[in-house]
Order: sequence, then structure tokens, then C-alpha cells
Amino acid sequence: MKLRRTLGATAWHVVSIVIAVAFLLPLAWTLWSSLTDSGASPDGGFGFANYSRVVDYGSGLGTYVLNTGAVALMTVAGVLVVSVPAGYAFARLTFPGKNVLFVLALAILMVPYATILIPLYVLLGWIGLQDSLVGLALVLVMLQLPFSLFMMRNSFESLPRELDEAAYVDGCTSRTAFLKVLLPGTVPGVVTVCLYAFLASWNEFIAPLIFLTDGSRFTLPVALVSLRSGSLGQVDYGALQAGVIVSAIPCLFLFLLLQRYYVRGFTSGALKG
Repeated sequence: MKLRRTLGATAWHVVSIVIAVAFLLPLAWTLWSSLTDSGASPDGGFGFANYSRVVDYGSGLGTYVLNTGAVALMTVAGVLVVSVPAGYAFARLTFPGKNVLFVLALAILMVPYATILIPLYVLLGWIGLQDSLVGLALVLVMLQLPFSLFMMRNSFESLPRELDEAAYVDGCTSRTAFLKVLLPGTVPGVVTVCLYAFLASWNEFIAPLIFLTDGSRFTLPVALVSLRSGSLGQVDYGALQAGVIVSAIPCLFLFLLLQRYYVRGFTSGALKG
């Protein structure tokens, strides 16, 4: 029995290592390609020349990173401002049409968002937010709300009702109970919503491509596609891989930093039916 358990554990570790290598290999290959300067000289080289070309491309890498970061932060802020109170209301309060309204909000997930981008483009033109990072952030907030609302509602529902009752007995109002008693218990769900909204907005391509026309307002994914197109159909693969690495660094850093909250948000009631 001991030998069988040892063989089983060894097989499990081997399979885990193989899967990990399979997932890390593309990232390692991209990193190697970004450091291999195939465009600087005929025989290539090893260095940071690809990153130098990315930094100097178009309006500058810093501009594209700042644009993408601004859109991502505005999206996260907008999603939190709407989804957290709405999730509390759907989980704890009683009002007419609550279930119908919640189902309608989730029904947005069944609509391919690419089909509503043109009407949204026209709407942003009416309110003067076309070719604007703020307008783009508002669109991304709308696209992220159904999932965020679902997560926050189930995060609040996973908390025992006795917390509310104890808070009311101690003299708390609904607002105080929400801010000081229930909200701290949903931190994993809030972090999950923030992380998901940030990653989705940081990597979004179709919406910025449609809503942004000024090159100085491009986000990083749109700039990388422009870099890939090159001139006369020539693709600078080394610079493109360098741009991919730069784009992936904030996502990897945030995920590794908030991983324990992210996993806890999914396992501690965030997906409760």
C-alpha cells in the first residue's frame, strides 16, 4: 500500500510538472524571442533592441501603457461603485421585481457584445464621448457588470443572516451594517471582481479599436496590432514579442499578488447557486 501511494504521488507530480511546463513554454518562448534581435543585424543578436523599438514606436510605449492603465482603473472603479451596492441590494433587500431585474442583468451575458458596439458608438457620439478614454471605460464597465453583479450578490448571500441581525441589535443602520459588518466579509469577492475587471479591460481589443481613432489615445493591444502590421506588410516579430511581454507583466504581477483572494472568492460562496 505504501508503494502504491508513493507511485500515485509520483505520477501526480509528474503530470503536474508536464502541465505546468506546457503552460509556461509559450511564455518562455515569447520572452526568448523578445530578447533575440533578429532585425538589428543579418545574423541576429541577443539584447534589448526589440524593447527599444517598442518604446519608440508611435506615440511611445509610455503613452499606450498610461492609456491602458487609465481605462483599466476607471473600469474597475465604475464596476465597484455599481456592483457592490447592487449585489448587497439583490442579496439582502426585498423590493418588487428583484428576481426579474437580476435575470435581465444576467441576460446581457447571452448577447454577443460585438453586436452592440455600433449602437454604443452612436450613443457616445450623442453625449460627446466618442474617441475618449472615459467613454471607452463606460462601455467596458457595462460589459463587466453582469459577471460582477453575479459575483457580489453571491458573495453577500454566502454571509450568514445572523451578522445582519447582530448588527441591528447593536444599533447599526442598514448603511452601517453594510459598510462595517458585511462588506469586510466580502473582500475575496471584491478582489475577484477587481481583478477580473482589470484583466478584461487591460486586454480588451475590439472596443478600443472601434471607439478610439486618435493614435495618441490608443491602448496597448491596439498599438501592438498596429506594430504587427508594420510597413508594406513586414512584421517585426521581435518588437511584437517585446510588446507582448510588457503587456503581460502587470497582469502576471496582479494575479500573483492577489491570487489567494481570487481563489478564496471563487471557493467561499462566490459561485454559490
